[in-house]
Amino acid sequence: MVLYKQRIYLNQFILLILDVLVILGSFRLVCYYQRGDWQFGENYSLFFAIFALLWWILAGQFAAPVAPNPSERLTTYWEKSWALVRTLILHMIVLTAGVVLLQVHLMPLRYLGVLYGLAGVGMMGGRLVLAFLRRTYRYRWGRTQNRFVMVGASRSGIDLYRFLTVHDPAANHFLGFFTDEPAPAEVSHLVLGRLSDLPAFCEHEQVDEMYFALPLDHTDSVEELSSFADDNFISFRIVPDFEGTLRKNVTVQYHDYGPILTVRRHPLGSRANQLSKRAFDLAFSGLVIGGIFPILLPILALLIKLDSPGPVFFKQMRPGKRNKLFPCYKLRTMRTDLSGTELQATKGDARVTRVGRFLRASSLDELPQFFNVWLGHMSVVGPRPNMQSQLEEYSKYIHTYAHRHTVTPGITGYAQVNGYRGETRALGAMEKRVEYDLKYVENWSLLLDLQIILKTVKNMISGEKNAY
Repeated sequence: MVLYKQRIYLNQFILLILDVLVILGSFRLVCYYQRGDWQFGENYSLFFAIFALLWWILAGQFAAPVAPNPSERLTTYWEKSWALVRTLILHMIVLTAGVVLLQVHLMPLRYLGVLYGLAGVGMMGGRLVLAFLRRTYRYRWGRTQNRFVMVGASRSGIDLYRFLTVHDPAANHFLGFFTDEPAPAEVSHLVLGRLSDLPAFCEHEQVDEMYFALPLDHTDSVEELSSFADDNFISFRIVPDFEGTLRKNVTVQYHDYGPILTVRRHPLGSRANQLSKRAFDLAFSGLVIGGIFPILLPILALLIKLDSPGPVFFKQMRPGKRNKLFPCYKLRTMRTDLSGTELQATKGDARVTRVGRFLRASSLDELPQFFNVWLGHMSVVGPRPNMQSQLEEYSKYIHTYAHRHTVTPGITGYAQVNGYRGETRALGAMEKRVEYDLKYVENWSLLLDLQIILKTVKNMISGEKNAY
């Protein structure tokens, strides 16, 4: 390991020396290019030393070295080039800020731009030449390809297989998967056998690397295969299969190169996504309130009043985001002389008025909830807000029920447009509704919201059998 690190540092040192030579050549070319229009004079040596030293410091921290190490294969040429460009921009900002603050006149800005352009092109070209020479050396005097196998066909293993074979197919030769579990159809043709077949295969074939992509609780397999790899001069690497270990969907993020696992995806946990969804809600609800309400609401209010005595609007406290109660508004669809406001409506419910049946079937009774959206209580799309009694009841035996309340409830939702609306007394009805709500929470996007809205409008026009 010590020798390995020394080799990396040596390659980085050589690369920085070449960068300084490129900078020196760029200075010489700028002097030739200006043709007597302007002279460095006595500031030449000082400016060159400051320019080169600053680059040495910044490049050592931010510009990726071209070192022949295994981790380099996980970095594309585009990523290396972008790291170089970012470092050049940072160098330019720091140098310019120093010149302005110290009020030093070293060279005209147009020549400074030419200097950076020449240095950038030279460094980029130098890195490409080094990469070409290294690959030529490997192909002519060394092994042309790195032969590897994948233990397990987990998502993490499949992703790594694709990365290695797509980003550097000339340097990586994939031999196949070995797994005791059924492999996904997309890679089933690449499965060469079970784990018990792997040692014999490695002894027969010239395998360089073995990637272990099974759940981390397979400790016996890890110890057995790592010991076998050591005895046969094979590099043994572990690709953590967090999903298989936790038996749940996992999102991996990195903080200072350390992995942070999120067991459940939550796109709306991002502040940027929250702001974009809120902006969409305000725009959409504003259009409905300003464009549809002045025409439609007076007509519906008149029909409700003519059909049965009582108020036009119905208000009920519902649990919203994080179970916080809010006043949920609807157009009244039930008679006021019957009790049971906390009872869920059923098919043929005597409490529902004639106009109320039409409003429920067309979902027009939900129109006032656009005021809830404008006030921030609700969103246009999200899990439907159930009654408090339902929250208390279903939380007892559906352990994922509370997860649907991690986001703002909606006027319409993913469960509703997939047929899970209305009465939930049937066995498994609420479980399916929660399942679809959680799919929405974990896969949210503005495009998904638009799809749900369009499907809701289609259902309103055609009618829904469970809307009563």
